[in-house]
Amino acid sequence: MHPYFWTKTAHLVFMVAWMASVFYLPRILVNLAEAGAEPAVRARLVLMGRRLYRFGHVMFGLTLAFGLALWFHFGIAGGWLHAKLALVALVFAHSIVAGRWLKGVELGRPLPSSKALRWFNEPPVLLLVAIVYLALAKPF
Repeated sequence: MHPYFWTKTAHLVFMVAWMASVFYLPRILVNLAEAGAEPAVRARLVLMGRRLYRFGHVMFGLTLAFGLALWFHFGIAGGWLHAKLALVALVFAHSIVAGRWLKGVELGRPLPSSKALRWFNEPPVLLLVAIVYLALAKPF
């Protein structure tokens, strides 16, 4: 099989793993907001969140590495790519905000309400739809 397909396969697999962490970390934050003052539950959720956040960053790095390989070695380019990268940057910023909230919990800072956190969990889904559309349709 051509190296392009292996590179693209790796890019997509690591992107799926990264997006799983992007979708699940806010869910952990919702559970933390609803856990109240139960220290054992909070400690377990913070540990899960920390591990997931670290995993997400590794998956993002691998996604980026294989994406750069597609760009440098196989000439993937176009205006659609700039739009896609802008949306990816928004998803990455979203995950950074979630990570900062998680770190704030460890420092004793309050989280937003569970309802606000549930709304916070929605934009990455819409961004992912737009990213996938741009990557498949290459409209410009």
